[in-house]
Amino acid sequence: MPWLREEIRGGGRPHGGAIGYRPEQLYEEVAYLAYHVHWPHAQLMTLDHLERRRWVSEVAKINERINDEAERRERDPWE
Repeated sequence: MPWLREEIRGGGRPHGGAIGYRPEQLYEEVAYLAYHVHWPHAQLMTLDHLERRRWVSEVAKINERINDEAERRERDPWE
């Protein structure tokens, strides 16, 4: 099977397409950060996936704390 060895030596054929990252997820992350931190589109698009996900996570934590505090004040305004 010399052709198989050549395929492996040559690194195989390109398969194309993005694997594991849906465009809908990218739009959602960029919109979320743009809304909350007001960074421009170009800057958000230069972030790599892991860094963008980290910022989304950090902003979400802040929002959760703010929402939890607001709910607590609604339940017991005299606290």
